[in-house]
Amino acid sequence: MTNENTTDTHRHDRGATHDFDGRTVLVTGGTSGMGLATARLLLDRGASVVITGRDDARLRRAEDELDAGERLFAVRADSARPADLARLAAAVGERYGRLDGVFANAGVGVFETPAEVTEESFDRTVDVNFKGVFFTVQHALPLLEKSTGGASIVLNASWTLHRGLPNAPVYAATKAAVHNLARTLGSAFAGRGIRVNSVSPGYIVTGMFHEVITETAQQDAVRAGVPLGRLGEAADVAETVAFLLSPRASYITGQDLVVDGGVVAVANGW
Repeated sequence: MTNENTTDTHRHDRGATHDFDGRTVLVTGGTSGMGLATARLLLDRGASVVITGRDDARLRRAEDELDAGERLFAVRADSARPADLARLAAAVGERYGRLDGVFANAGVGVFETPAEVTEESFDRTVDVNFKGVFFTVQHALPLLEKSTGGASIVLNASWTLHRGLPNAPVYAATKAAVHNLARTLGSAFAGRGIRVNSVSPGYIVTGMFHEVITETAQQDAVRAGVPLGRLGEAADVAETVAFLLSPRASYITGQDLVVDGGVVAVANGW
């Protein structure tokens, strides 16, 4: 399961590297979970970070938790609303003048069987998970083109784009669309020096994970199905996103990097 809602275990050493000194990165859905973990890691590695969220109180809590002073800029924005994203881009441009990276992380998970899907839930899932990602990139593009060190975009997809999931047809379809967008935008932006990739988290311990898989026995069963023997943490995804955003991945574009402990690709037993 993937979502931006969770608490994170701090698993990286502060100041371990400085890949992002002098660089500015936007993290949508950055108030908790994978977004918050990524914002923290990027700040640790020298970046100025812009985080977004739909709720003022959660934005303030994230600001207090990250405690990064002027290097952190929290902006209230709903990724499903292109007008909010236009306002966000204008605010970032006024404050920083450019962007060097974007983690389009904001998303929602609606887990319903095909028969249970309503028009309202369909529209909300598509609006946030796909339309929001597209327009986040569109509005950030002029700022990314001003990067002097090569810009990078990472889109948050999901392992479900690689496996059929009977109780999440719309969610999984939006995540497949997100990865396809990474490939097509990777092609479109390559000549501009902008790389575009996606990450596909697997079973990451998030607020949504606990909402959907509520029983300890269920969680144990899910864990048993992970070849590496544990559930993922938000920090696992953050490390992967930071790599793709960094110069270390300067020859990688249009790819999907699965962060799932081997669920998709590795046989667990016979």
